[in-house]
Amino acid sequence: MESLEPPLPLLYLDVDGPLIPFGGPPGRQPEHLTERRIREVLGAEAAGHPLLTRIDPRHGARIAALPCRPVWATTWQHEANTCVAPLLGLPPLPVLEEGDDADAPYGVHWKTPLLVEHAEGTAFAWLDDEIGAADRAWVAAHHAGPALLLRVDPRLGLTEEDFTVLEEWLRGPA
Repeated sequence: MESLEPPLPLLYLDVDGPLIPFGGPPGRQPEHLTERRIREVLGAEAAGHPLLTRIDPRHGARIAALPCRPVWATTWQHEANTCVAPLLGLPPLPVLEEGDDADAPYGVHWKTPLLVEHAEGTAFAWLDDEIGAADRAWVAAHHAGPALLLRVDPRLGLTEEDFTVLEEWLRGPA
């Protein structure tokens, strides 16, 4: 017998900005992981990557506990599963494959049409540091289901406030 429950919402995750903060004042970026810990988890070849130390491993448990289906939506593509997911304690996640920028209208992020196509009307949340008004308008015009486009400040990465907004949206009426 098939379940009559709607599928869990999708959660599209960008890496640079939301999970790896950047762009703040020099020397003011958080460092949550040591090079030693990165080597322990990923191996020696990942050591020396200057941004991985900024990943907050606590975010993985928060993401895993959410009532949603996470999907990477990042230029890291499949490397997110080999470099980022293990540091967060997440299993490999599906990856939204990069498309052709020509598919996105002027001013709309290249990911936006791909997310809407991939979601196929299913509710989704998108965490990214490059979401703008054109993306919101495009999703509103082309996506039949509920959507939360949450712009994350790239200087801070995901904050408690971001998680609160996301959790409330996911647990609220869809």
